[in-house]
Amino acid sequence: MYRPGPYVQDDVKVLHDIIRERSFCLVAAAIDGEPQFAYAPVVIDDDGARGRVRYHLARANPLAKLDSAKVRLSFLGPDTYVSPDWYKTEGLVPTWNYIAVEGTGIARQLDKDALRQLVVDLSSVREERLRPKKPWTIDKVPEVKMDALLNAIVGFEVSFETLEGKFKLSQDKKSEDFDGVVDALERSRDVGAQAVAAAMKHCGAKKP
Repeated sequence: MYRPGPYVQDDVKVLHDIIRERSFCLVAAAIDGEPQFAYAPVVIDDDGARGRVRYHLARANPLAKLDSAKVRLSFLGPDTYVSPDWYKTEGLVPTWNYIAVEGTGIARQLDKDALRQLVVDLSSVREERLRPKKPWTIDKVPEVKMDALLNAIVGFEVSFETLEGKFKLSQDKKSEDFDGVVDALERSRDVGAQAVAAAMKHCGAKKP
């Protein structure tokens, strides 16, 4: 990932927090020299120096046939358009602010017991966020139907060999320009814009 200096974020805890919040990723790998993509919800575990993720794909997906293959995972955090009208400085151009996390590693196939646990973990993490609704649990699915589901998907785990973040949040702008963007985004009705404003305030401006 191209990461100019002001935008580099390598704090593993911060990157894990982004993955937990935006736990749907792009999976990329090469098949016969051609790039292929898939999309999957993930569970992140704090194992090892950089952690690991677990995900599953439909068995018919071409990427589900790659065991012990190198993959790249991409997680996109909040993003938003930035208008030059929000800067105090004149003559600047539009841009896009965003948060992105990328990791690489070897995708290793899970056995059936680990795949079942992945399904349990995926649902429990997201169901917990829906409280006070009583969480849905896997025991509500008849065992025959559950077996059919598990036979239709393939699970993987990836221990990150690399993990890096790019937080492009106007850190290269003057403080008055930075503050103008934050103010405009906070007043937006778009939740993504508001999330970017919150991230900008958390990171703070790096004065050029």
